[in-house]
Amino acid sequence: MADDTREGRVYIRSVVGADRREVLALARESRETHHPWIAPPLTAHMFRQYLRRIERGDHEGFAVCVKATDEIAGIININNVVRGSFLSASLGYYLGSRFVGNGYMVEALTLVKQHAFRRLGLHRIEANIQPDNIRSLNLVRRCGFVREGLSPAYLFINGAWRDHERWAAVDDRDTLSRTDTWR
Repeated sequence: MADDTREGRVYIRSVVGADRREVLALARESRETHHPWIAPPLTAHMFRQYLRRIERGDHEGFAVCVKATDEIAGIININNVVRGSFLSASLGYYLGSRFVGNGYMVEALTLVKQHAFRRLGLHRIEANIQPDNIRSLNLVRRCGFVREGLSPAYLFINGAWRDHERWAAVDDRDTLSRTDTWR
């Protein structure tokens, strides 16, 4: 799957097994940047587990690629897709340290939002972010997400239960019928 746009500087595509070395190198070189917030795969075993997860029907993993070089700059995941009357999922993402500050993630997250709403038929996507992760909070705000509240002790990250702010984007198109919810 590729969501390419003519005007953007990045494109997204599905993560595949051949990406292992590049994804692991990106995660390792950005380890200090990501440590307080997430734990991306750092070993071949962890990458294989990640691939198995995104190959299931309720997860998708996207490589954020720089058009000029085809380098993988980051990863965005659509996690825990729930169908039925919920039509919702949560997001996880990270950008390699050397790519931070270029606006790449704003472009990529916008593409993933479009994919979630238009191709997956979701109504809602959430991003749960630790309150001190200012860059991530600014990202979702710039991408049109709305803060809904605080979830205390929401996720177990780096040895502790961490509070998270819950941000959501809702597809406001009135295109869903009752039968759409039972896919």
